[in-house]
Amino acid sequence: MKRKLISAIGIAGMMVSIAACGGEGDGGSDKGADAKELTVWLTVDAQNNWPELVKAADAAVKKKHPGLKINHEYYGWPDKNAKLDAVLATDKAPDVVEMGNTEMLGYMVKGAFAPLDQAKFDNSDAWLDGLKASVTYEGKTYGVPYYAGGRVANWRKDVAASVGVKSAPKTYKELTAALDKIQKKQGDKYSAWYQPTRDWYAAMSFVYDAGGAIATESGGQWKASLSSPESLKGLKEFKNVVDSYMHGDKTKDESDRYIVYGQGKSSMIFAAAWEGATAEDPKNDKTGKLKGNLENFVMPGPSGKNMPVFLGGSDLAVPVKSDAPALAAEWINAFAGSSGQKGLMAKGNLPNNKTDLATLKNDPKTAVPATAAESNWFVPMAPGWGQVEKAQILQTMLQSIGTGKKSVEAAAKEADAAIDKVINTK
Repeated sequence: MKRKLISAIGIAGMMVSIAACGGEGDGGSDKGADAKELTVWLTVDAQNNWPELVKAADAAVKKKHPGLKINHEYYGWPDKNAKLDAVLATDKAPDVVEMGNTEMLGYMVKGAFAPLDQAKFDNSDAWLDGLKASVTYEGKTYGVPYYAGGRVANWRKDVAASVGVKSAPKTYKELTAALDKIQKKQGDKYSAWYQPTRDWYAAMSFVYDAGGAIATESGGQWKASLSSPESLKGLKEFKNVVDSYMHGDKTKDESDRYIVYGQGKSSMIFAAAWEGATAEDPKNDKTGKLKGNLENFVMPGPSGKNMPVFLGGSDLAVPVKSDAPALAAEWINAFAGSSGQKGLMAKGNLPNNKTDLATLKNDPKTAVPATAAESNWFVPMAPGWGQVEKAQILQTMLQSIGTGKKSVEAAAKEADAAIDKVINTK
């Protein structure tokens, strides 16, 4: 599920009230340890898919605090932040709230969440790098990673076999050699690799694989770096993929990729792990041939290492206005700690830490997404990143590159200038 970052501008008014309340709050303190009531906001994912894990967390905390009442409210992703913004301007803030990890930054920048003592949470020293980045701002921890979802390559085994390729590629050279054969056989109206041009998650994986970055920090200031030699190398290889294998509409994003894949117009995607399975669902499989013919594999990078992937997922935070931050932290650890992670993994999620991830690597059913998630990246945790996303600067750059409207160098230079105008703005 795509979770859009809330612009810092959009929550600015609500933050006036938070600033006026005084005090920063501290989820690592004992404040509210004797509270009689706790309010937890989660999305409907927990309500529909793992309600037993919620009950187990409640039971663990209530055992330590007899008489404690725990209230739960569940929200859909499109509604949650509007509700949260409204309530944070009052004295009725929840004590725990689930956030998409790309939603965290705007709220951390404006002081909406209480800092937490990372050491109080299970496996915090082994949190996945990209997930840890999503809850960290200016050296402080403002949330706890809950669960994750990564990206993998997925291709049609039958199409690969038709050109003599019997197994998934282990290297980028093997991958492109197979795709070259498929593209030649299928013709120019077919996409050997359906890679939407505006898919910045995929494009930035090429950038980070080449040693580049969207932006870098020095002395507390962020500066765009898409024009660095390393970033340009990654962008040029992304353009090569789009030019060589993507013969669909080069102005599209990835939102309907699984639908296009299900139509049989391509033989490979690099996408969220759920997209292949969704494409082969009878509702989306228009070929009648995808079931049993799709295979996930770890995306090899041009660097010779596994391609670093963007990790999406959810975090749990304690609003700064919570009356019970200590109890909130306890509940979060009961829910997303060691026992909770085992329950989440059993439901098909990636865990929040490297220790549990290692166990998934040893299971053939989960080895691919777990291995892929080991190498990961996250967006720059800069105060103005929300404005970068809102302006769709990366998507605009990639479309210009993919359609040939601008050279890679010119598009990257223009994107850097646009990013630099806003990335340090709170």
